[in-house]
This record gives sequence, C-alpha cells and structure tokens, in this order.
Amino acid sequence: MPRKDQGWITFQASEEERQLLETICQQSQRTKTEVLREMLRGLRDDTTAQPEQPVNVPLPETSEPQPRALPKRPFKVSSRNVLEGRVKHIIKGSVNTEVTLEIVHAVELTSIITTTSAETLELAEGNVAYAVIKSSDVVIAIE
Repeated sequence: MPRKDQGWITFQASEEERQLLETICQQSQRTKTEVLREMLRGLRDDTTAQPEQPVNVPLPETSEPQPRALPKRPFKVSSRNVLEGRVKHIIKGSVNTEVTLEIVHAVELTSIITTTSAETLELAEGNVAYAVIKSSDVVIAIE
C-alpha cells in the first residue's frame, strides 16, 4: 500500500526550515512528528485562522534559528495506560534522572528520563505526576 494511502505526508523544506524544526525538537525533547502534529492541531484549534488563507509561520531574521514557543495546553495522549501517582524519589544525574512514582500504597513505578525533561516537568517529591505507558508488548520470563 502506498505511503499516502497510509496517512503519510512528505514535503520539501528549506535548509533554514529544517534547522528551525531540529532546534525546536532538541529544545522541547520531542520528535519532528510530535512537533508538526501539535502545530497542525494548533491551527485547527485557532478560531482566528481562516481556512481559505494560507498561514504564514514567520522565520527568524537572525542566522541562528530560534524556536517558536508552543502554547501550553492540557495534555491529551493516545496511550490507554496512564497511571496517576505521587513522586516518591528523584535521583538526579548529569544526563538522566531516575523518578519513582507511588501509584498506590506499596506499588511503585520507576522510570529513567532525561534530566532536562525532569527539570522541564518541574518534578518534586510529593507532587502528582503521571506514568504514561506505551508498549506493543509486555514480556514475562522465568529462569
């Protein structure tokens, strides 16, 4: 089945546009697909944008690409496995941070995320956070 029949979109972008997208991805710790989807959804949600008129995204005038600030919204996620918990432990490293959530009494879940992500999320012990689990399979083994 051709990619376009599977929902794929491909387009050409200038070097400056590709660098801008890469910068946004690095600073937001998201993939290009996630950034582009969020931007498209933002256009759909923007009641001031007219569908007949093209939307111009201004590019920075400096030689250094500057990321556009994306609006903060309540998160929506396709994963069905979202567990609410309280941050019990945070072990910060220079690159990665280990975060342990207490989901219910005596049930803990530990995840290793980037330290940048932990700082962006402003994680602190005692705060509520969510474990979002996305996996195609779970493997169970015995010796």
